[in-house]
Amino acid sequence: MSEPMLWRCPLCGGALTVQPAGGLRCEKNHCFDRAKEGYWNLLPVQAKHAKQPGDTKEMVAARRAFLSAGYYAPFGRALAELCLNAPARGEVLHLLDAGCGEGWYDRAVADAFAAANRPVQLAGFDIAKPAVRMAAKALPGMQYAVASSFGIPMADGWADVVLNIFSPMARQEFLRVLRPGGRLIYAVPGPRHLFGMKQVLYQNPYENPVQPVEYEGFRQIGEVAVADTITVPQQHTAALFAMTPYYWKTPRDGAERLAACESLQTEIEFRFVVYEKL
Repeated sequence: MSEPMLWRCPLCGGALTVQPAGGLRCEKNHCFDRAKEGYWNLLPVQAKHAKQPGDTKEMVAARRAFLSAGYYAPFGRALAELCLNAPARGEVLHLLDAGCGEGWYDRAVADAFAAANRPVQLAGFDIAKPAVRMAAKALPGMQYAVASSFGIPMADGWADVVLNIFSPMARQEFLRVLRPGGRLIYAVPGPRHLFGMKQVLYQNPYENPVQPVEYEGFRQIGEVAVADTITVPQQHTAALFAMTPYYWKTPRDGAERLAACESLQTEIEFRFVVYEKL
């Protein structure tokens, strides 16, 4: 592999080189094997907060089933358009998906770049190994790793664009891995996102608050709101529910009402907020 390795050692921060068997090693002889699916595990044991952090294998499979059915296609198209319009340092856009999940949004972006005959170098990471495994299998030409947003094992200034789709805001790390003038695309729920589901789950459903958020080191340069209404059959409502924070805090009677629904009609709404690194 002749091009520089974008990942860095999560233990010492040193440069990593690819070994003949595909693993990575730094100058201090910290070694990381490459999984058969093509990703590297760069999450140190001391950075784990659980034996298997992040989404479970079952949750990842449910998310793949729901997203692959196309319910969130408008969001994938809008995100791809924002990435296509982002400036790159050279001919190839360097794009990092922080909290990539099972890679559905990455595939939407990669497909859009291929259709436009534009090159993109895409890398992604997630704290959940089952999600990264699935993403790497679906996009073998991209680089994936198991890692945390709060200790991104990546070279300073590598990324032209960082994607953050409902993942934690790790401001300092995002600033570090972005080049000067690079962009952060941050997806947050719109006011009526999944309001139909909330009406089933709760006696007094509420709209999501919308307020401008400033982050030191960034300036907001744009925002795109995307909304639609979807009808979800019973076979996918449980998967949708498990993708949301409501899954962990909804009383049992609300979850039972949702499970009993033959279908669910609900608004969906994302706000893609675009920031530029100062």
